Amino acid sequence: MRELLRTNDVVLISAVEALLDSAGIGHFVLDQHMSVLEGSIGLLPRRLLVEEDDLAPARRLLDAAGFGPVLVAE
Repeated sequence: MRELLRTNDVVLISAVEALLDSAGIGHFVLDQHMSVLEGSIGLLPRRLLVEEDDLAPARRLLDAAGFGPVLVAE
């Protein structure tokens, strides 16, 4: 799996997940439950990963939706 997005913005993660779901692109969010350790202050970023084969289609989809600037550089 490859990292596509890293952010503290839970709304952004939700929006990206909805787009990926609608396109049938599987994904996994890491570190989403770390708020238990950090005291719910949103300090640690969440990482969204996709399969290697889905990376290019996911990047194209998110770029077309205007999320290109927040994606992790290749």
